[in-house]
Amino acid sequence: MIISPVYERDAAHLVASDIGPNGQHLYLGGYESARDQDLHKELGITTVVNCAVNLDINYVNDPYLEQEGAKLAAGCGGVRTYKMGLIDGPGNPHQMILAGYYLLDGAFNQVLPEKPSYPTREQGNVLIHCRGGRSRSVAIASLFMHRKQSALYPTLQSAIDVVRERRDLRSDEWFETPKPSLIEAIEKAKTMLEILDEHGFNN
Repeated sequence: MIISPVYERDAAHLVASDIGPNGQHLYLGGYESARDQDLHKELGITTVVNCAVNLDINYVNDPYLEQEGAKLAAGCGGVRTYKMGLIDGPGNPHQMILAGYYLLDGAFNQVLPEKPSYPTREQGNVLIHCRGGRSRSVAIASLFMHRKQSALYPTLQSAIDVVRERRDLRSDEWFETPKPSLIEAIEKAKTMLEILDEHGFNN
């Protein structure tokens, strides 16, 4: 079994600029970036997309339902949060990868109504993350970048290469950044998206 090296790197990295409809940027990181509210403010991050099924973060800083025994607190956080819940390796149906692509697209494009029950409405930058920010988030970000900025990233591999560089992933990590099963899954999702393109469902 190959043991992955562990390197120190910044909590989050800018991987794509002006990729959102209002010029928003895409950042990529691990759990440290996802749980750092000061970092979110510094980078203009208003939306966080969690790729990891085995990582839950409590963003509630304004609860309207307090914890009562076994019932957990509920309320609003300082950022909007979305979760796709992927496994870091085999076991993800490729349909989940497709759903993850659309979820990230929705995170950039969703417009919330001006109601008191939707307090976090700003459409700022988006952070995509998993536990370490090296595999699941890299896979989804690469697929998204290839699709949304195909002139810059004409192939999936070119997008992966750029994300690896911008995330400061070293060459001896590449065998699992992202994991081969996730590369296979995003390739299948890419094919599914192209079929949907042919039938006009992505317009």
